[in-house]
Amino acid sequence: MRKLHPVIWWYALALLVIVLDQLTKVAAEQYLTYARPLPVTSWFNLTLQYNPGAAFSFLSDAGGWQRYFFSGIAVVISAVLVVWLYRLPSGQRLLPAALALILGGALGNLWDRLVLGHVVDFISLHYAGAFFPAFNIADSAITVGAGLMILDSFLAPRQGQSGGTGPQ
Repeated sequence: MRKLHPVIWWYALALLVIVLDQLTKVAAEQYLTYARPLPVTSWFNLTLQYNPGAAFSFLSDAGGWQRYFFSGIAVVISAVLVVWLYRLPSGQRLLPAALALILGGALGNLWDRLVLGHVVDFISLHYAGAFFPAFNIADSAITVGAGLMILDSFLAPRQGQSGGTGPQ
């Protein structure tokens, strides 16, 4: 049997993010009441919310066209990430982990947009009466992935003046 291409493990990480994201969203819809916070700690609630917009409910009241716009963006970004992951040198760890997390998060939220027409959010953080917008596992994966990409940009050896390892 031929050895599996190393990228398969990064695609598996993206798939794991999608599965965890979708399972937690199903559980949130099954066990939580819409917009009714379930306190977990003094700074963390589980609160079922629906977001037809983008991050921080951007364009959430735009009339419906944003569903297709953000879905299109997610499809393009996901395609770029799939190719970028495939083309990375096999010895790298941080950048492909970052890309896989972002890919899984983008596809998890894309599924919601296409199937439900909105993204299911349920994690709510707050402090002293100030609430951070609700989010989900996919959003968390995208955020961690973006942070890892930034970290990788500082740690990765420079490759000439072009400085990139992106798709070519």
